[in-house]
Amino acid sequence: MNQSYQNTAPPDLAHLQATMRTIELACSSIQMHVNPSAAEATLLSLSQSPQPYQACQFILENSQMPNARFQAAGAIRDAAIREWGFLSTDDKKGLISFCLCFVMQHASSAEGYVQAKVASVAAQLLKRGWLEFTAADKGTFFSQVNQAVAGSHGLDMQFAGIIFLESLVSEFSPSTSTAMGLPKEFHDQCQTSLELDYLKSLYGWAQDAASSVTNRIIASDSAIPEAKVCSAALRLMLQILNWDFRCSKSTVEIGRRGMGVLGVKNDSYSARKTECNLVQPGPSWCDVLITSGHVGWLLRLYGALRQKFSCKGYWLDCPLAVSARKLIVQFCSLTGNIFPADNGHMQGQHLLQLLSGVVEWIDPPDAVAKSIQNGKSDSELLDGCRALLSMAAVTSPLMFDQLLKPIRPYGTLHLLYALMSEVVKDIMENHTEEETWSWVARDVLLDTWTTILMLLDSTSRDALLPSEGISAAANLFALIVESELKAASASAFSDDNDADYFQASITAMDERLSSYALVARAALDATVPLLVRLFSERFARLHQRHL
Repeated sequence: MNQSYQNTAPPDLAHLQATMRTIELACSSIQMHVNPSAAEATLLSLSQSPQPYQACQFILENSQMPNARFQAAGAIRDAAIREWGFLSTDDKKGLISFCLCFVMQHASSAEGYVQAKVASVAAQLLKRGWLEFTAADKGTFFSQVNQAVAGSHGLDMQFAGIIFLESLVSEFSPSTSTAMGLPKEFHDQCQTSLELDYLKSLYGWAQDAASSVTNRIIASDSAIPEAKVCSAALRLMLQILNWDFRCSKSTVEIGRRGMGVLGVKNDSYSARKTECNLVQPGPSWCDVLITSGHVGWLLRLYGALRQKFSCKGYWLDCPLAVSARKLIVQFCSLTGNIFPADNGHMQGQHLLQLLSGVVEWIDPPDAVAKSIQNGKSDSELLDGCRALLSMAAVTSPLMFDQLLKPIRPYGTLHLLYALMSEVVKDIMENHTEEETWSWVARDVLLDTWTTILMLLDSTSRDALLPSEGISAAANLFALIVESELKAASASAFSDDNDADYFQASITAMDERLSSYALVARAALDATVPLLVRLFSERFARLHQRHL
């Protein structure tokens, strides 16, 4: 695996050194803004020159200037993609091997952006040759990466291996792939091949990497290198769960018929502000994601660290905590025929397990809101709100409400109302034009209510809102009306004549009004009399002023 591009001509050391100095000088000129146009032309000439691989490899291995190494890596990529049809199979594999070996051998380098660039080049070249390389060729590359990710060669190489896999998954994903001047069919074939043959294994490697360092992280009282590895592994798992799974979609309808009250919703009805991607990997992923106890391990890891570092406010926003919470939230969106046709039992247990962990972030809402107002980070609360949105997107209103009842004396809809109440109160008490945590939480929670209430027109018995939910909707609407009336009253005497800001405010209000209307329709017996009374009072005041 330590082979590189094979140039039959003997290396001209003086020429290679001269090329390196030229590239370094160009990089320095750009940094110091000295004749940048000429410097950029010099760098471009390296990428456009025929077969610059030997010079680029020399620069990567010998230059002391990180930017020069970065440019050399990019030149390898540009030239290889351009000349791919003329390179021999051994040369193609040699370039990939060189990049992989460079990433591993320089895993402890402080220039992370150079490492990421070389890893990205390796991933792009591997994809470029994906359909022509044999299974044995791919196996050779992945064997080296697997050894690194497993921790066989230390933490630095373990981290480097994970970074390469992040680049690889990104390159094979349609939304983040490089065009390479190739047709869509090429990218589709690569995506399908990786999904069917490798993606689940890559997830397992990341899972094992994170598990291998968990005990040392929990036992330590300070930041240790293992946390960096664990965070990267969790980030890779999240990236894989965000994959656009195509191979399972032909069988999703089977899952829908068997899921009963739980299952896949038609998610096209709502133009939500908050991103919520359903995860539908199919039945072959059930063992690694559901029955393996993976979710329980993740919740225990976050819970243990949360308890240990609860007195350190910065911890909630450290990379490990953020990565763990994002992965937990994404698990809340798991749906489709990954769950068996058991009338929703396994999915219900899955969501209950997740909610049992997430509820600690958001309940009791008044205490959580007060902590944020006193300076605590809002990130955990906001992620908790996003988790509720994800759960609402994969359940019926009735089942969503019942999720919390095994662990609380009230339903999930009551908790949703209580959260929204604290958010609206904060907005009323701290009226400001700057976006605050309560603004973000309001949008997420409104999206959650919208997701739930859009199903009320369904004829399905399970789409009906329970009585506790109707009461929560009525109380919420009354609070919303009070909040908006107070905001309207405050803005009526504002001197702000910014037309753009005014138009943006109107647009934002229009978006909220559609959600408010859904909340009102969910409790007509209470909300219609409320609106009639409020309109009557205001018309009476207007009438008195004109007397």
